[in-house]
Amino acid sequence: MGEWAGETVGPDVWETCRELIPVGSVFAFLAEHRARLFPAGMFADMYPSANGRPSMPPQILAAAITLQALHGLSDFETVQELRCDLRWKAACGLGLHDTAFDSSLLAYFRRRLARSARPDRVFEAVREVVKATGVLKGRHRRALDSTVLDDAVATQDTVTQIISAVRAVIREVPGADAVAAVHCTAHDYRDPGKPRVAWNDQQARADLVDALVGDALRLLGHMPDQQLGEKAANAVGLLALVAGQDVEPADDSDGRDGRWRISQGTAPDRIVSTVDPDTRHVHKTRSHYQDGYKAHLAVEPETGLFTAVALTPGSGSEHHEATVAVDLLADENEPVDAFGDTAYSTGPTRQALQQAGHRLFLKPAPLRTAVPGGFSLDDFAIDTTGGTVTCPAAHTVPLAEPSGQKSQRKAQFTDQCIGCPLRERCSTAKAGRIVTIRPHHDLLAAARHRAATDPDWQAAYRRWRPPVERAVAWLVAHGNRRLRHTGTIKNQSWLHTRAAALNLRTLINLGLTHNGTTWQIQATA
Repeated sequence: MGEWAGETVGPDVWETCRELIPVGSVFAFLAEHRARLFPAGMFADMYPSANGRPSMPPQILAAAITLQALHGLSDFETVQELRCDLRWKAACGLGLHDTAFDSSLLAYFRRRLARSARPDRVFEAVREVVKATGVLKGRHRRALDSTVLDDAVATQDTVTQIISAVRAVIREVPGADAVAAVHCTAHDYRDPGKPRVAWNDQQARADLVDALVGDALRLLGHMPDQQLGEKAANAVGLLALVAGQDVEPADDSDGRDGRWRISQGTAPDRIVSTVDPDTRHVHKTRSHYQDGYKAHLAVEPETGLFTAVALTPGSGSEHHEATVAVDLLADENEPVDAFGDTAYSTGPTRQALQQAGHRLFLKPAPLRTAVPGGFSLDDFAIDTTGGTVTCPAAHTVPLAEPSGQKSQRKAQFTDQCIGCPLRERCSTAKAGRIVTIRPHHDLLAAARHRAATDPDWQAAYRRWRPPVERAVAWLVAHGNRRLRHTGTIKNQSWLHTRAAALNLRTLINLGLTHNGTTWQIQATA
């Protein structure tokens, strides 16, 4: 990558109009320290060719996407600011008469960044500044949380998804157009509109879905045998998914005669749009859901600095908060106090974090009782080592060995429940109470006991867990709850850039400066 000599179009805005740039703002900081924060060598691997240099220096583009993420602007709006706003020109090093660049260059730069070996290098650069200042020294608490980010696409119904996926296969797979012309008769897939049917007729809609699924399966079954490229393979895989996720065999079908109907309920991990196959239905509560992604955060609660972030699709056990929490704390150099709500309080997560030396302030999930106000699991004396369970009525039964996919152990009180005076408070089952013990029971029981009886634990949780909500509010402010990109990779890169910009703003508010040798937090009066 060639070097930028620092030439500008017109007078240097920072040198000539410095007094117009707000002191203590991110604009003024980038104008003065942009080259230190984003040195040219930081992006050398993104431009490996030795023939010339990029049309626009990457350090300027890095400053531009940082400001863009901070203010929640589109590419077009960002370029307009670079053309017309002295603050943006000063921050990015443009001259007074510079008309900036075409907005597509921002998308090009982000794409290079997302596909590079270090897609989160902007966040990493700011994290190195945090480390150099020592602002987190002695601050050993991390609050964990997640929030839903709305996707950038419209949710599609079953008909729209199948038609869109068939069109993609016809477009991307060599020879698929000829197969479709012979075997796909339910709709003219060259027509950009929806099929012409009586949409208020339930039977007509059902017949259409049946015919479209049949088209999809015949297209997949008669595809030429050939090696597919990435885009073609993705199109075929997507069609296979959307053709089967919303349907089931018709009422009088054995599943082999090719007759289908819309299935009852929603398939787990359902694709909601062929435009962005990664977005999902996200349930934060039983009654409310959104379509989008989950942003996972680890925050130092006293300063509000993001120490780690991650973006995942909104559903699936591998994307659950408890699973991602282990990765969020993986880069901590020393054990921390981890604060989180009940979503993080699973047995495997507790075990993993405790083995890493972290001190856990994770709110245990409440136990359910078979009878309202009755006995819960904690009212039983459970000895997992000795293999016995004693109920509140002092009946003791053996605990079976682990079995099944979840390695559960069971204790059956069927005989002991007969005539027991406490039965009405214990179980409504005719056969009596069966106690099910899951793996990590002792770990979870100890956590529930401590949360219920330790006043120091309770005070710490009330003090240090709520500040993460402030960080979530910062993250989604100014319209940033709705994503501007499609796909996990692009949105993951945006989330890290957004967190980096917010961290930089926080550091500047704390007094961030450079003394010529290193970064430091300058004490303010």
